[in-house]
Amino acid sequence: STANTPEDDAPNRYSRTERTTYSRYSRDANSSGSSVPSNALEKRIEELERELAKERQENARLTKMTQDKEEVIGKLKEEIDLLNR
Repeated sequence: STANTPEDDAPNRYSRTERTTYSRYSRDANSSGSSVPSNALEKRIEELERELAKERQENARLTKMTQDKEEVIGKLKEEIDLLNR
């Protein structure tokens, strides 16, 4: 499914849902008397979201490269088969 998705869309696919989930978790942790300031948690969450977006983008790029190479391999196999005949 990532092959049909443009690389630019891959990092943003889940970020809104995850952000909501993380915000909810952050709020729950702070309301229960957590000693970590919400600012630090929010900054860490944003940092992790950026890393996740980069990883997803890299994953999409590598998937596309793999598919392209598999396509080339298939064409070369066909060509070898024709040459052998």
